[in-house]
Amino acid sequence: MAAPFFSTPFQPYVYQSPQENVTPFQILGGEAQIVQIMLKPQEKIIAKPGSMCYMSGSIQMENVYIPENEVGMWQWLFGKAVTSIVLLNQGSSNGFVGIAAPSLARILPIDLAMFGGEILCQPDAFLCSLNDVKVNNTTDQRARNIVVGAEGFLRQKLTGQGLAFIVAGGSVVQKNLEVGEELAVDVSCIAALSATVSVQIKYNGPMRRVVFGGDNLVTAVLTGPGIVFIQSLPFQRFSQRIARAVTSPNMRENPKFFIQIAIFFFLAYVVIVSSLILTDV
Repeated sequence: MAAPFFSTPFQPYVYQSPQENVTPFQILGGEAQIVQIMLKPQEKIIAKPGSMCYMSGSIQMENVYIPENEVGMWQWLFGKAVTSIVLLNQGSSNGFVGIAAPSLARILPIDLAMFGGEILCQPDAFLCSLNDVKVNNTTDQRARNIVVGAEGFLRQKLTGQGLAFIVAGGSVVQKNLEVGEELAVDVSCIAALSATVSVQIKYNGPMRRVVFGGDNLVTAVLTGPGIVFIQSLPFQRFSQRIARAVTSPNMRENPKFFIQIAIFFFLAYVVIVSSLILTDV
C-alpha cells in the first residue's frame, strides 16, 4: 500500500539521493509535527528510539546498536539511548512510516550533501535519516565551535551525504550568512548551523550573573559564511518555565510556603540553642 500523501492538503517533498534514488516525504502539522516517509521495497530509515508514530503493515521495526553513531557506555550512564530503530520495508510494494517530533517542535529536512557533508546541531536534535548519515553525540572539539556553558549547544554533529531530519522548538528562522557577515543569537536559540560558521561567545553581564542564572546572558556571535537555523522556543527553556510554574509559585500565589520556611528555621534555631544550653549544663 502506498503512503496516502495526496489524501491530505500538504504537498509532499521529494529527496533524490546521490545514487539517484528518489524518496517522497511529507511534513504534517503545524506544531509537534510528523514526517511521513514513503519507503520502496527493501528501503529503510534509521530513527531515534520512541519516535515511530505509525507505519504500514509491510514495515518491520528492529532496535539495533549502530557503532558508527558513536554512542557508548558514558552516554548510556548519563541517560543517552545507545540504540536506534531501523524501519525496513520488507513488502513487495511501497510502504510508509510516520516519525513524530518528541515535543512542540518543527521538523527540518537537512540534505547533508548541500551542507558539505556536515552540520552541527543542538543536543538530541536528530530525529531520523535516510541513506548515509552518521550521528556523533560528543562536543565538537574545534576551538571556533566549542562552547562551555549550561546550555551546551552544538553537542551533536551529523555527517554524511544522506537526508537527516532534525527538530527545532517553536518557530524556525533560517539565516544565510555571507562571508564575514555577523549575527548575534542567544545560545539556546541555535538549533543547527553549518560547520563553516565561526562561533564566538559573548557574556552580556558580570560573571556572577552568568553563574547564578538569568535570561539572554550568553550570546553567540556567528560569522559567515554558512546557514543558521534559529528556534524561538528551545525545549530546555520551555521545560524550565513549566518547572518554575509548577514547583516555584510566587508569594502572592502561595504565601504559606514562606511562612512554613520561617517556622522551619525558627524551630531549627530553638533546637540548636537548646542543645547548646543542655551541653553547658
